[in-house]
Amino acid sequence: MFAPRTKRHVRGANSDYAQGGRITTGYRIGIGHDTHRLAEGGPLRLGGLDIEHDRHAVGHSDADVLLHAITDAVLGAAALGDIGELFPDTDEANHGRDSAEMLQLAYGKVVEAGYSLVNLDCIVFVQQPKLSSHKTAIRQRIAAILKIDPAAVGVKAKTGEGVDSVGREEAIMAQCVALLIQTKE
Repeated sequence: MFAPRTKRHVRGANSDYAQGGRITTGYRIGIGHDTHRLAEGGPLRLGGLDIEHDRHAVGHSDADVLLHAITDAVLGAAALGDIGELFPDTDEANHGRDSAEMLQLAYGKVVEAGYSLVNLDCIVFVQQPKLSSHKTAIRQRIAAILKIDPAAVGVKAKTGEGVDSVGREEAIMAQCVALLIQTKE
């Protein structure tokens, strides 16, 4: 799956890269992170699904912390900015907006820029609810949103072990790493 190392991939001290030029291997990595406060009343919107819980995430859009982290990861990998630039919370059109729609629009820009998603690796940090029984459905929903194979989506869950804002059930966080491959020059 990995491209062989060629002169295009490895350059010496006198190369364009060493002199401030651009080098491309065809692969790009992006990292996304998001945090939202939790408030009384459910359900919890996560990964494009409503999960039964007595708390919900608070935000300008639907506050889906996982889809926001994924959106930032794919945008970052393609050097296309971040979710706040595309969907500012100062724009009333984004109030209550479906994060799945935002992710689809952002990923459309990534594809237009000449990249395709190889895989995602995601972590959700939440004390409650336990996500073990929801991870397969979340992976499938993310894959459906992006029109990719669910095998390309990794989802893990971690608790706050009773410490910090996650452990006290005051917040939910998510992180995502996205790997893109260049599909056109």
